[in-house]
Amino acid sequence: MDRELPSRLRILTWHVHGNYLYALSQVPHDFVIPVRRDGMPGYSPLGNKIPWGGNITEIPAEEIATQEFDCVIYQSRAAYEEDAPLLLTAAQRALPSIYIEHDPPRPYPVDTVHCFRHDCGVLVHVTHYNALNWDAGDMPTRVIEHGVPVDPKVSYTGERAAGITVINGLPGRGRRMGADLFAWSRQRVPLDLIGMQSEQMGGLGEVSNLSVAAAMAHYRFFYTPIRYTSLGLALVEAMLIGMPVVGVAATELPTVIVNGENGFVHTDKDLIVDVMRQLIADPELARRWGEAGRRTAMRRFGMDRYIADWLDVIEQVTAGRRAVAATAATP
Repeated sequence: MDRELPSRLRILTWHVHGNYLYALSQVPHDFVIPVRRDGMPGYSPLGNKIPWGGNITEIPAEEIATQEFDCVIYQSRAAYEEDAPLLLTAAQRALPSIYIEHDPPRPYPVDTVHCFRHDCGVLVHVTHYNALNWDAGDMPTRVIEHGVPVDPKVSYTGERAAGITVINGLPGRGRRMGADLFAWSRQRVPLDLIGMQSEQMGGLGEVSNLSVAAAMAHYRFFYTPIRYTSLGLALVEAMLIGMPVVGVAATELPTVIVNGENGFVHTDKDLIVDVMRQLIADPELARRWGEAGRRTAMRRFGMDRYIADWLDVIEQVTAGRRAVAATAATP
C-alpha cells in the first residue's frame, strides 16, 4: 500500500547544472541528489560554491533503491535510459516522473524524437523554441522558462568600454556555441570571455557561480555568439542586473530581445559589431537598453513565476498518486 503523501514531497533528481539546480531547489519541496566519488557526470557532490538550502540533500547513488520518494525528476538522457534501470527499483521508476530537457534537439533541429516515455510523466522544456522543435510524440509537455535568483546588491555599472561573453568550455564546443564568431568579433571590438577553459582562447578563466553577476556588471554589454542552444542562465542574469544584450538572433533569444529597445540581436555579424561599437561609444544608450532589459527579465524570468510554474507541474504529475493515497487512507 502507498504511504500517505505529505504536502511537501520528497523528490529525486540529479546534479546536472548547478545554477539550474539551485533555482529548482527554491521550490518548497525536498530534493535528494545521488552522488558518486568517481567523478561520474551527473553525480557531483553539491560542494560549497552555492548557498544550498536545507531542503536539498545528498545520498550515495548505490542507496537510491533503499529510499522512498514521491516523484523523480530526470535531467539527462543518461540518467533516464542508463542509470535509472541500474539504480532505481521498478516501483521507483513507475513513480510520477518529470524529465527536464535543457537543450534544443540534436542532431536534427526538427526530426529528433525525444527519449522520454512514461505512463505518469511530463516532459518539461525550458524554452518554447525547444518545445516547438522536439518530437515528443504523445507525451504531455510543459514549458517552464528559467527563473534566476539575483543578488540585489549587484547592479550594472557599465564603465568598462568592452563586452563580456560567458560560456563554459567554448574552445571545445566549436561553431554551435559560436567560438568562431567570438574570435572574429574580438578582432573588431574589445571583448572578454569568462568560463571554464576560457584561458585557451585568451579569456579570464572560470568565475564561481555566485560571482558571475559581479564580474559582468562593469562591462558595457553582454555578447552572445551562440548559434544553437537554450537561453543561457548567464544571459538572463546579465539582463536582471540591467545589462544590455547584443548577439546572434538564434533559438529563443529573438522572443526576448526587442531591437533598439532592450538590446540588439541579428544574423548579420557585421551589423552586430556595428551595434557593439555604438554601445561602446554611447554608454547612456547602453544604460537605457539595459534598464529596459532588466524590466523584461524581471517580468519573464522572475523567481515567483518560476516557483509557481514548478509547483503547478509537480502537482499535475503527482495528482493521481495523491488521490490513490487519500483513498487508501480513508477508513
